[in-house]
Amino acid sequence: MIAVGVGGLEAENVMLGRASWMRLPDIIGVELEGKPQPGITATDIVLSLTEFLRQQKVVGAYLEFRGEGAAALTLGDRATISNMAPEYGATAAMFFIDQQTLDYLRLTGRTDTQVALVENYARTAGLWADALATAQYERTLRFDLSSVVRTMAGPSNPHARVATSDLAAKGIAKAWTETPGLMPDGAVIIAAITSCTNTSNPRNVIAAGLIARKANALGLTRKPWVKSSLAPGSKTVALYLEEAGLKTELEQLGFGIVAFACTTCNGMSGALDPKIQQEIIDRDLYATAVLSGNRNFDGRIHPYAKQAFLASPALVVAYAIAGTIRFDIEKDALGHRADGSPILLKDLWPTDAEIDAIVASSVKPEQFRKVYDPMFRVTVEHGSPVSPLYDWRPQSTYIRRPPYWEGALAKPRTLTGLRPLALLGDNITTDHLSPSNAIMLDSAAGEYLAKMGLPEEDSNSYATHRGDHLTAQRATFANPTLKNEMVRKDDGSVRAGSLARVEPEGQVLRMWEAIETYMQRGQPLIIVAGADYGQGSSRDWAAKGVRLAGVEAIIAASFERIHRTNLVGMGVLPLEFLPGQNRLTLALDGTELYTVTGDRTPGATLSVRIERRNGEVVDVPVRCRLDTAEEVSIYEAGGVLQRFAQDFLQGKVA
Repeated sequence: MIAVGVGGLEAENVMLGRASWMRLPDIIGVELEGKPQPGITATDIVLSLTEFLRQQKVVGAYLEFRGEGAAALTLGDRATISNMAPEYGATAAMFFIDQQTLDYLRLTGRTDTQVALVENYARTAGLWADALATAQYERTLRFDLSSVVRTMAGPSNPHARVATSDLAAKGIAKAWTETPGLMPDGAVIIAAITSCTNTSNPRNVIAAGLIARKANALGLTRKPWVKSSLAPGSKTVALYLEEAGLKTELEQLGFGIVAFACTTCNGMSGALDPKIQQEIIDRDLYATAVLSGNRNFDGRIHPYAKQAFLASPALVVAYAIAGTIRFDIEKDALGHRADGSPILLKDLWPTDAEIDAIVASSVKPEQFRKVYDPMFRVTVEHGSPVSPLYDWRPQSTYIRRPPYWEGALAKPRTLTGLRPLALLGDNITTDHLSPSNAIMLDSAAGEYLAKMGLPEEDSNSYATHRGDHLTAQRATFANPTLKNEMVRKDDGSVRAGSLARVEPEGQVLRMWEAIETYMQRGQPLIIVAGADYGQGSSRDWAAKGVRLAGVEAIIAASFERIHRTNLVGMGVLPLEFLPGQNRLTLALDGTELYTVTGDRTPGATLSVRIERRNGEVVDVPVRCRLDTAEEVSIYEAGGVLQRFAQDFLQGKVA
């Protein structure tokens, strides 16, 4: 059995009684060779693999990791690699079942009977490591674990790997002049140990705790402008950190537990100290975040963190002490001893033997049983019956009756005379399309919430208000780092911001005002983009927002798998340029009108007629990315809910 991630709209389709159809995936073997060097963490490995696998173009594939290198990894390390699959684009990342699997089951409190059942089943079904040793793949990739060095990723993308030893050469840890009393250039304003597998992998978290212990003993502290936090993915982390005596060490350095859930990685790190925030504004500081999460897209982590870097939990602690990304973490002194000698990262970094000893003595099966056994004890409480219908509150800014039978969605899609809402480059993420970070008062959503009487401190994040479509619509393309190529400066460069150019007037407006203008005109829209459109978390509103804005089609060089299915689920037609053509070769500038023609069948070649402002007409062949007959059926109905409604009215749904 394998669990495969699907888009929320795809899952909704299944909940409404329809099957979920998927194309047969490419299955790629990934041979892991060698073993990690001493001091290398699972995060270093996964960031290096993410860079490598993005380069190898594994979007939509199932990956099977194998080889001696894979066998030597703990299950926690394997899970860290698999959890990063959305960042390198794969649908699934699998490891064979072996002794490491059984050891993990015992560690996490499974009974001997359960462990024996897993082993017997795996061996009988041919899923044990030995049985898979001779498996053949049409495509095999090879990666040497011994080549991995201490690593970060950033800024902006999880696959933008940079070795910590190369930070200076890359211009990240460049020289700067410290001014007493002022925050430094590249100030780390957020240092967060966060994200599910990074903080549920005992070796990762214990390494951070050991760094904290040594730092405290040497009198090191985090810088006062650093907002630090620890948000484990499991409550068991608190138990084994306490058992090891490391919980108080982390707390002393500012890494107290704030939650057991997604926090900073999902843009929910909370407000900064007002004085620090004001200094960032007044001095226009290049402020950054360092976190142990999976995603660091521009504008995601915090509105005042201009860029963010992914790192292991241990490195997050080190950067909280350094206080700036303009710091050679391998060579610069984190502080000084009483005799004046420098304290370097190597003086704090724990050995593998130290980490393994703590894991062996402090991570215990009973901790997992204490946390998880109660979760599976079902209790039934008898009380007054509850209506299955939700009592919608018209003025709520958190959950409001959705408009999926009204407005743009109630109108027929003509795919004719479409105007571009945006021309976009490569690597557009769902955070560009529908950000999850804090809502700023001067944003379209912030202004709307203020008019609704919500205090600024209760605006929270886009994620918390996504159940209110009036807020979520205003989040569409609200990322302040968006670069819409239709909006340019006087020198011809692309202007960053949540902006659009309304045609035919050529007037530049804030994105939401442009969307409102087109909605009032009943003008159908299109988006043109580069490669890997829709990277990142599979956020429903990245598809819902554009559809409610009146977008009928998106032409891109390529799509991320889950976002493409979400677009289909909202009745937006995904189209791909054929090799050799894109928005640049066609010299598109956003003044054009677009019309899509052809029979919309799985993988069909359709035609897009582009009418330029000068009267020139160009017919461009594109590939229809409705990949299955089921997707065609959903698209033609107008989306998942419309398909269900039509089937229900025709008596096809019980």
